[in-house]
Amino acid sequence: MNNTFIHNYTTKFKQKALELGFLSVGISKADFLEDEAPHLENWLKNNYNGKMGYMENHFDKRLDPRLLVEGAKSVVSLLYNYSPKQEQPSNSKIKISRYAYGEDYHYVIKDKLFELLTWLNEEIGEVNGRAFTDSAPVLERAWAAKSGIGWVGKNANLLTKGKGSYHFISELIIDLEFEYDNAIATNHCGSCTACIDACPTDAILAPALIDGSRCISYLTIELKDEFPANTPEWGNWVFGCDVCQEVCPWNRFAIPTNEPRFNPTPEILTNELTDWIELTEETFKKVFKKSPIMRTKYNGLKRNINRIYNKIKTENE
Repeated sequence: MNNTFIHNYTTKFKQKALELGFLSVGISKADFLEDEAPHLENWLKNNYNGKMGYMENHFDKRLDPRLLVEGAKSVVSLLYNYSPKQEQPSNSKIKISRYAYGEDYHYVIKDKLFELLTWLNEEIGEVNGRAFTDSAPVLERAWAAKSGIGWVGKNANLLTKGKGSYHFISELIIDLEFEYDNAIATNHCGSCTACIDACPTDAILAPALIDGSRCISYLTIELKDEFPANTPEWGNWVFGCDVCQEVCPWNRFAIPTNEPRFNPTPEILTNELTDWIELTEETFKKVFKKSPIMRTKYNGLKRNINRIYNKIKTENE
């Protein structure tokens, strides 16, 4: 294929992605992530993954997408906005991360990715590829940064100038050559340390270095055991945490999503503390059946709610 042809279908492909609702799209050549290899190895050696044992699996695949898709030539990185139109009241006793307000992003974004892959096959011809969104051994932020759609901030989230960080990252790894993008030359965090200073559990050890075992998202979602006794107080979060994003100056540019499937579950906005405390397993399954909150299972969410209840009870005694 000549360069003009590649340029033309790359342009049309990106336009189609934007038409499907993606916020940004960038494309990298599928290759070994040489720079990330020692960082991943050291992160695992220091046990910053906590009890997320799955992070130790498929080390080579995390660094080389060609091991995930035979003949892979391109990694397409895409962002999808989830910034909610409505948020929980600022005085809410129970706090849930914004990304979990609506329908599970795995379903929403996978539908979009499959539609995009179908379009490619119809437009270009037979293309072999796989769609991913936080569901496989892919270093998503590294690929997104490599493709130029953002940079990895000090809180290790992918930040985008003028758009912030309230977005999901997803990928198409495919055996089609595209016109490739370049990484952003400048890290626009500058001297700002707002996220590092604000983290309640001091999980941000250094710029872009996170002790996952101390992160509130890990403690409230991934950790299935009782909370470590020496963990600092982390406020009213029961599913995930947005502190490092809330204080990030770039998120003043965040705009509400247009995705109706990410509209907040009403109970998340209106439930009082007593409603959460009295939550039954039957109601949990009914209300959150399509929500990311299902990941904690009922017992996990109740454990987190009980932590808040016991804290408030102690404070009032």
